[in-house]
Amino acid sequence: MNHPVVPITLRISEMFYSIQGEARFAGVPTVFIRLTGCPLRCRCCDTTYAFTGGEHLLLQDIMARVSNYGCQYVTVTGGEPLAQKNCLPLLSQLCDAGYCVSLETSGALDISAVDSRVLRVMDLKTPASGESDRNLYDNIQRLGCRDQLKFVICDRQDYEWAKAVISQYGLVERCEILMLPSYQQLEAGQLADWILQDSLPVRLQIQLHKSLWGDVAGR
Repeated sequence: MNHPVVPITLRISEMFYSIQGEARFAGVPTVFIRLTGCPLRCRCCDTTYAFTGGEHLLLQDIMARVSNYGCQYVTVTGGEPLAQKNCLPLLSQLCDAGYCVSLETSGALDISAVDSRVLRVMDLKTPASGESDRNLYDNIQRLGCRDQLKFVICDRQDYEWAKAVISQYGLVERCEILMLPSYQQLEAGQLADWILQDSLPVRLQIQLHKSLWGDVAGR
């Protein structure tokens, strides 16, 4: 008996073409697919507009829109993209189509089923975010040398907490570690001073897109 094929749909907050502002491909023109919805409510969140709303799109329509940009790099972000189960087939189909694909995830949801071809950029939530108790630390064991672990630092307490986590979980030996100052909450120079004082083996990053366009949605 033939079973009907169930179409794959996702709820999309926005799709746009911009400069990647973070992680390994910072500065590279990239297509962004922002999925709607997030189970977290971080105090420093800059994409609260993606919590609700959005447009339901078929997977093949999303792929067609991506193709129209003529760009090799694609980032799937949110909200929390893994909150939608159909994020997984989206990631795999993008890889199958030959794109260089990255996933921006909070780390609060299991990343083990993510296609191994995807660069996973996982954000461990710091105390100042108000959501550090939602971190799924089992995810750390699922990260590999291609992946990146990100800490968004709001204050000195966050920095000291991140240092302790890096040491406790042996993160330096597992993957590349990123530290970013929370936009308009911590001066980048201050975070740089702390990193240098401690000779901390992390990569300091500034949100390039914020420097270029500020808090403009879809950039």
